[in-house]
Amino acid sequence: MQGLNGWSFLFVQGPRRRMAKTSPGEFVRQVRAETAKVSWPTRRETITTTIMVLIMTSVLSLFFLGVDQVLGRFVKLLLSFAS
Repeated sequence: MQGLNGWSFLFVQGPRRRMAKTSPGEFVRQVRAETAKVSWPTRRETITTTIMVLIMTSVLSLFFLGVDQVLGRFVKLLLSFAS
């Protein structure tokens, strides 16, 4: 790979393959077929998951608030020694 420097070797591509062209109608049919295979969550699962996410983000935000306050006071203490 002469002439390539750094990470450029990652971008070297082999021969390109052409994808088969599909009509917009065929594309829509394929999308509908694929979405029919998806296992969609129930309303109850969605609500439960949403509540869990809200609880966890609240707990984590309080945790990081506490860590930030402790570290802020520690830095102020260290800076008070410098002056």
